[in-house]
Formats: sequence, structure tokens, C-alpha cells
Amino acid sequence: MMYSKTVQTWVGLFVVAGMAALLMLAMKVSNISAFTESDGFEVTGHFENIGGLKVRSPVTMAGVVVGRVSSIGFDRESYEAVVTLNIQRQYDNLPEDSTASIFTAGLLGEQYIGLEAGGADAVLKQGSELQLTQSAIVLEQIIGQFLVSQADKE
Repeated sequence: MMYSKTVQTWVGLFVVAGMAALLMLAMKVSNISAFTESDGFEVTGHFENIGGLKVRSPVTMAGVVVGRVSSIGFDRESYEAVVTLNIQRQYDNLPEDSTASIFTAGLLGEQYIGLEAGGADAVLKQGSELQLTQSAIVLEQIIGQFLVSQADKE
């Protein structure tokens, strides 16, 4: 059975469009779509435990993405994780005493940093350090504590 060139062309275009859609979906799910660095400013925060936080994880405030995690390191003096956040330039009016917490989103457990505004007049700027941080809640630790407390009751 012979197919016309028109049918073959349409099938080819359909396959290419499908592949492009799958690529876009993969980029969106893996946060690779935010691969370009913004012209924002960087602030740091120290956390006792970052759980599964990754570079390029979102930084949100009131549910709005205001930046991304740009790097994760380890402080050899305080034995804490040092997380560097790249905040988009348009959000340059965040109070200096804002707090940062690590939260878990969705069923897959993607972790992100949520910022909560403080009340200071001074604002975060390049090189600022977040003083108030809350580490990730590790589900295994909570379950372990619950089981130990239940065993103590018996």
C-alpha cells in the first residue's frame, strides 16, 4: 500500500509536535525550564536539615514564585546546610527580617522554600542573610518519635 507524500508529511509533523510536547512536559516537571539565571540578587540562609531540597527548587512568598534555590552548601563550623536563594529583582522590597521555611508540595514530595514577610523597614539586598529559618520536617523522624512514645505508654 502506498501513501502519498502529503500523508507522510502530516504524520511526520504530528510526531515532531508530540515529541516537542513531551520535551516541554519533562522540562516543566523537572524545573529545567528555569535553567536561565535571572538578574536577581542572592541571599543565604542556614538550615539544620534541608531534606530533599534541590538546586533550582522554587522560592515562594504567598504562593507566588519569587526566586529559585541557586546553590546548596555545608558550613563546616556550624554543621548546617547553607542555602543560597536567587530572588528576582522585581521583589527587591522584601523585609530584612523575613523568615524562610522548607515545605513539601504535592504527592511526589517536591520541596521548596516558603518566605514569610517580617515587619522591618530595611529590605533584603545582595548578600543578606536570613536570620530566621525553619528546617524541613523529616517524616521518618516524626514516625519514629510517635512509635517510641506509643511503646513508652505500654
